[in-house]
Amino acid sequence: MAALGLVFMGTPEFAVPALEALVAAGHDMLCVYSQPPRPSGRGHRTTPSPVQARAEALGLEVRTPKSLKPAAEQEAFAALRADAAVVAAYGLILPPAMLRAPRLGCLNIHASLLPRWRGAAPIPRAILAGDAETGVSIMWMEEGLDTGPVLLAERLEIPPDTTAGSLHDALAALGARLVVDALEGLAAGRLEPTPQPAEGATYAKKLSPAEARLDWRRPAAELARRVRAMAPRPGAWFEAGGERLKVLEAKAVSGRGAPGTVLDERATVSCGEGALRLLRLQRQGKAAMPAEALLRGFALTPGDVLPATVDDAA
Repeated sequence: MAALGLVFMGTPEFAVPALEALVAAGHDMLCVYSQPPRPSGRGHRTTPSPVQARAEALGLEVRTPKSLKPAAEQEAFAALRADAAVVAAYGLILPPAMLRAPRLGCLNIHASLLPRWRGAAPIPRAILAGDAETGVSIMWMEEGLDTGPVLLAERLEIPPDTTAGSLHDALAALGARLVVDALEGLAAGRLEPTPQPAEGATYAKKLSPAEARLDWRRPAAELARRVRAMAPRPGAWFEAGGERLKVLEAKAVSGRGAPGTVLDERATVSCGEGALRLLRLQRQGKAAMPAEALLRGFALTPGDVLPATVDDAA
């Protein structure tokens, strides 16, 4: 296909494979937009986003406006005269004038099968809900939140041991491939956007800090999903011995006892239904390690009762 003049708009690691795929496909990258560099790490050093860092390494022009609301920003975008814009987890809302500016419109790479899991956190929400599958939708953007018609979509199974991290990487790779195909089909007139069905819409709100804490009164199967949905970041956690322990891997097993009771020397904790065996843990400021290794230097004794909620710990 003939090269298109594109604007790419993305910020986190999820968007990097798509940027690389579009460059590899021979498209003319007119400009890359990303959120401004932010302080990070212990030294709070200002760090560019993964997309900005990769774009600069590829020799591409990068713009990092704090807002797209100023008329000057919208005029600068329109002046690029792009054939299309590709948006992947950018983090800023595009004003209507920017949505209309590219000749072929603005395409969004969304990590779910729309209309399920519209919003900011489709990957962990799919795992938390116990969904058997998810996928990527290439959506033609309109003013509503992830409500635009879909150009291409592909399903992806969610295996029982999938974490948010592994699903993120699989969906990022799938999105990169699909958006190249979508642009080719759209430019050739072979793709017709399909309106999203009215039924089945759900909203994937951002994860709250409270959701990362394990409430032992909940069923073990639910807590196992929570661990996978939070891994590797921000990480599900519980308190023991006055410390916060992050749980990076766990599985639901049989077991009975008062919720929060440590049942054995294998770090099995009773839940509201069944029990959760902790497999990989991380102490604050330490490296993650198998539970059996951590327990050699940390007291988690059978019969101990762990606090279930913030109120219980107060």
